[in-house]
Amino acid sequence: MSTPLRDGHQLLLLQGGDAFFPALVDAVDAAQQVVHVETYIFEFQGSALMVAQALERAARRGVAVRLVVDGVGTPQVPPEWQQRFDAAGVAWRTYSPLGRLGLLIPSRWRRLHRKLCVVDGTVGFCGGINLIDDLDDVALGRLSEPRLDYALRVAGPLVQDMVETMDQLWWRLQAVRAARQREFSAAWEALRGSRPVGDFSRLLRKIEAHARGFGTPSADAGESSLIGVDGARAALVLRDNVSHRHDIERAYLKAIGEARHEIVIANAYFIPGRKLRRALFFARNRGVRIRLLLQGRYESFLQYRAARPVLKRLVNAGIEVHEYAPSALHAKVAVVDQRWATVGSTNLDPLSLLLAREANVMTTDRRFSSLLHEQLDHLMRTAGTRVDALALNARPWHQRLLDRFAFGVMRTVLFLTGHRY
Repeated sequence: MSTPLRDGHQLLLLQGGDAFFPALVDAVDAAQQVVHVETYIFEFQGSALMVAQALERAARRGVAVRLVVDGVGTPQVPPEWQQRFDAAGVAWRTYSPLGRLGLLIPSRWRRLHRKLCVVDGTVGFCGGINLIDDLDDVALGRLSEPRLDYALRVAGPLVQDMVETMDQLWWRLQAVRAARQREFSAAWEALRGSRPVGDFSRLLRKIEAHARGFGTPSADAGESSLIGVDGARAALVLRDNVSHRHDIERAYLKAIGEARHEIVIANAYFIPGRKLRRALFFARNRGVRIRLLLQGRYESFLQYRAARPVLKRLVNAGIEVHEYAPSALHAKVAVVDQRWATVGSTNLDPLSLLLAREANVMTTDRRFSSLLHEQLDHLMRTAGTRVDALALNARPWHQRLLDRFAFGVMRTVLFLTGHRY
């Protein structure tokens, strides 16, 4: 199901937590009615603490605050912050807690990976940035340089789409919670979205989903990391396991299929499936220049090894692959022909495209696309190490064997969930 693009959006690109966290805190501190946050990782330390403190302040002054974290990315909210949130009135939930068997149950591989926030129904945030300090990494430990990642601050009609999808998930979590407590009538009412928590339902119906404007960016954000346009044509595109299973992948396929000059993709975990690989090969065969900026750090066996056979085929087809050198790369952005761009939470890998809840903003605004292209082009020229085809093909046989083994394990795991990739 395609999502229509609509006019009248303001888009502000924020690079890294140094830009994103102050902008988010400014919006939360200005909130008068509702703040709703969803995130995969919430680390209650370092620079991410400012967000937790802002949510607490908002709730104490009477703003209705809802927070949803993922049960894998954030297995536990620290006891201190559980008490502080409860005392302030922050309503928080954990999406799909793992329980005793953890990820041994395949259905629990379906995670909440999107990063969304809406303030008063008028300002929204969408991107790849978790609520974690830029110098902290779950897999790599303490980083020497800030992680590369992006988020968008958005105002305009698509903010209402954010409200609706977040509200829907919240009521589902309320229903599950009530059912576990054997409050079955309450669970039914929550599924219908009619049981109020404070004044949420009344407020959300009344709040107008149009921008009040961005105001002045926080001085802490840093002007060099800001790309902003007004009046953009854009849409919120979702992936879930019900009615939006392939929306984000189809949007990528359409943009790649229509490419005539250049495709630029920056993506943290890049293991595209057959459809995406075929689309990239067809684009390259018709003369489109394709450049990829990918994670260059070894995080895990499957993440690194399973990608190598795919990268080998791409590089041998003439696709330029650059690995980000200064630090970890966590971005999920793309630009096609400097006329189409996307910023969001979606990796081009099986976990994102087949199992997780994801959210991307896509735009056909040429101003925004050109500015993002300029930034990615600069990063590839100054901070990327190009993968050499000869070196990739000449690696020792035992490394290539490990790559094929990892790729096979990945496909077997997906088969157990009923997917082919």
